[in-house]
Amino acid sequence: QSGKSVLANFVSESIEGIGSYSPTQGVRILEYEKPNLNGNSKGAGCRFELWDCSGDQKFETCWPALMKDSHGVIIIFNPELPSHLKEIEMWYSCFVQQQPLLDSQCLLVAHHKPGSAGDTENLSLAYPLNKLKLIHSNLEEDPEDVRMEFMKYFRSIITLINENREREEMSIIS
Repeated sequence: QSGKSVLANFVSESIEGIGSYSPTQGVRILEYEKPNLNGNSKGAGCRFELWDCSGDQKFETCWPALMKDSHGVIIIFNPELPSHLKEIEMWYSCFVQQQPLLDSQCLLVAHHKPGSAGDTENLSLAYPLNKLKLIHSNLEEDPEDVRMEFMKYFRSIITLINENREREEMSIIS
């Protein structure tokens, strides 16, 4: 109940599931294309798959399959729920540390739901979460700022993938 599906719909420009709250059962995959992600009109577009995973631990047996071949992890939490601050440590450990992912491939999103206090100043995270990129999202007040932060994150993932691909190609050549 942190707003994962709401943010996934917003970022992918999907209108699926808008309205009343319905917990995600397992995973929901949203395919999304973004033309000119690098800001130049000549660049090719990118196709993303956003895997909107349930926060319910009853789906834990599915997590290894969800993580396989992932390029990044976005952990979304409600900063007003103290239990979420503990849970994000578990998500980070499971989805980032136990995978071959770098911290730069992880984005933390403190999602402020409509009508929430939205206190962004007093959120302090313990190590190792405090070294991750953290953004605050409030779709009522700053929807375009939220979209820009996600696009920056996607660009960083694309850059990393391209660098790894070039390294692989160079190692084959040499």
